[in-house]
Amino acid sequence: MHLLLRLFPLKMLLLISAVLLLVLNVFSFYSLFVNTFSFSKFQNYIFPFLTSVHFMYLYLLWKKNRNSETSDVSLRNIEYVLYFMYMIYIFKFAEYVYRFLKFTDYTDEIMPENFIWMGTFLIIMHCLLLIVTPLTFISRKKIIGKYNFDELHDHLDSWK
Repeated sequence: MHLLLRLFPLKMLLLISAVLLLVLNVFSFYSLFVNTFSFSKFQNYIFPFLTSVHFMYLYLLWKKNRNSETSDVSLRNIEYVLYFMYMIYIFKFAEYVYRFLKFTDYTDEIMPENFIWMGTFLIIMHCLLLIVTPLTFISRKKIIGKYNFDELHDHLDSWK
């Protein structure tokens, strides 16, 4: 694990995460079976909307790292929401793997020429997101620090 954190420092993880999220947001509108972008379906907007939480987390990590700040309540809360988002990322990965493996069911139909290439690309992008996100959590813990709940709750008392 230490080798991975040395190979991928926090700034690089933030950049890789942002690029992966942007690419996956664009391709959330892509239909794999018909090889077109569809902006009329409501379901295509759900993933980009939910990834706004991940972008907020990346911004807070960048800000805390740049200013040498410690963790606070807002970062902790957003990270907890991101744990739930990670389950959605796993679901999206499984969905693309399932779609890709269903390719053999449609041998009689005309499939797009780039089905295999785009399917492989999207699976790799989702897999990289599943790898980079926990590395970001671990890197946050190492560089910014653990969540000290006693110290966090001391700052919440508004009467002092």
